[in-house]
Amino acid sequence: MSDSRVSLLRWQFDLVWSLFEYHLVSLEPADFLWEPTPYCWTLRWDADEGWVPDWADSEPAPVPVPTIAWLTWHIGWWWTTTIDRAQQRAPEERGDLVWPGAGQATVTWLRGLSEEWLELLGRLTDADLDTTAPFPWRDDPTMTMAHMVGWVNSELMKNTAEIGQLRMLRAVSPPSS
Repeated sequence: MSDSRVSLLRWQFDLVWSLFEYHLVSLEPADFLWEPTPYCWTLRWDADEGWVPDWADSEPAPVPVPTIAWLTWHIGWWWTTTIDRAQQRAPEERGDLVWPGAGQATVTWLRGLSEEWLELLGRLTDADLDTTAPFPWRDDPTMTMAHMVGWVNSELMKNTAEIGQLRMLRAVSPPSS
């Protein structure tokens, strides 16, 4: 591996993505909308709007347990927004993001975002990493593209761990009646 910071961040992403793939290949459609507790955030079907995510503008206390559906929507939202901003495109509004639904369509969508991200990383130079990050921090010139790429890796790792934990809990839970 070269000594470049881009290479190190790419290696870190590849590691995180391999752990995410471990869970993606095993997800069943029923895993997505399984609610581990009555107090959770999920996506709910609305005939007029499609899949609508639970959301609050300020984080509630306690924080609701997210479903795999919500987590995959959330990954898609922050990743799409990050990619758009990094490429100087106007991001979609959170409510306009279309979640593909429980199952393979969502897995394919997330893999497509991974490919877009890798294309973006492939164009970055170490000098680019020192420029101001367009997201997720607002108007903070101390936060760089390197911070943003590291944040994507960290956020994906956190969401991967949550999805893995939910998969394991569902596997050992008694069937719903």
